[in-house]
Amino acid sequence: MGMMPTLAEHPLRPLAAIQPFWIGPLKVDPPVLQAPMAGYTNFAYRQIVREFGGAGLQATEMISALGFLAQEERENELPDRLWGVADEARPLAVQVWDNDPARLAAVGARLAHEFRVSVVDINFGCPVKQVTEKAHSGSYLLKTPDRVGAIVERVAAACAPTPVTAKIRLGCTRDKINAVDVAQVVEQAGGAALTVHGRTAQDFFKGSADWERIAEIKPYLKRIPLIGNGDLCTAEQALHALTHYAVDGVMIARAALGKPWLFRQVQAALRGEPIPPDLTPLEERELLLHHFDLVVQRFGETKGTLLMRKFACCYAQGRPHAREFRTRVSRVARVAEFIEVVERYFPCEAHPLWRTGPAGPCDSDEPDGCCETP
Repeated sequence: MGMMPTLAEHPLRPLAAIQPFWIGPLKVDPPVLQAPMAGYTNFAYRQIVREFGGAGLQATEMISALGFLAQEERENELPDRLWGVADEARPLAVQVWDNDPARLAAVGARLAHEFRVSVVDINFGCPVKQVTEKAHSGSYLLKTPDRVGAIVERVAAACAPTPVTAKIRLGCTRDKINAVDVAQVVEQAGGAALTVHGRTAQDFFKGSADWERIAEIKPYLKRIPLIGNGDLCTAEQALHALTHYAVDGVMIARAALGKPWLFRQVQAALRGEPIPPDLTPLEERELLLHHFDLVVQRFGETKGTLLMRKFACCYAQGRPHAREFRTRVSRVARVAEFIEVVERYFPCEAHPLWRTGPAGPCDSDEPDGCCETP
């Protein structure tokens, strides 16, 4: 399948043994999560995923705790990334990042008690320089497990009884893989679940996610679930991860941007049912226009069109003639222009290797280098 560097040949458990799991009081059913991706997993995208079904827990875009507090003080407004959160269906997780326990606790408490989100997730995995080198946050904090523990403990206390979770990488570098140590710290500090992306920060999004390394963490966790993340591009790959590796759940990221129906396919596979087919190119084109309409309704013509230019490329990626479509759609500025380009140039020709070949969007798990860019 080309998913992992070392594919386990024999399943650890049969399909029937894969069950929902719990994050504190929250039942995650099915055990398939939608990853937080900055610039992508806004309310419009989450609504589309919800229409297809199959995601046991959805997540917002990653939110800066410092930015949240500063914007509210300066403009008396909340970040755009909280669009829809107050009234949206549950369960729903909101991911936050910072390196200051007090700021994270303050924002986490707001999310838990005012917005009543289902889960507050803390990011310790983002590898981009804006977060790591400039803000000393994200995966930078993996260097100091004690700091991770202090953050989780403070935020968990502020959010209780809403569960607090963490998302990490295997470590900062290949020669300093410390995910087991960080995992134990998260659990001891009161974390309710742990998601591990199977690369180091040094890897960024190159190479393949190491699911063997992810699974090695499980014996060290005594009470909280382990969720694996990385290079899950098809229902078959997600099923393989759940049956062949010691994880309680899987988190799907980039592959679902162009295939928001992927969660529904995984859910069917888990039930032992036939996997629903991908949308036809024409159906996908209509879905893109539906997505565009939702975004423009919220952000208006100028900003909505700008935001959707990169998302339109996710839908088209991997198809013949997609380059011409991307070139044209990346220049549009008005609703009429966007619709015309989609209707005239969206690549509707099927391809036998579409989204399954080595050049497809599953080369990395996140778009634009990092799904968690602030």
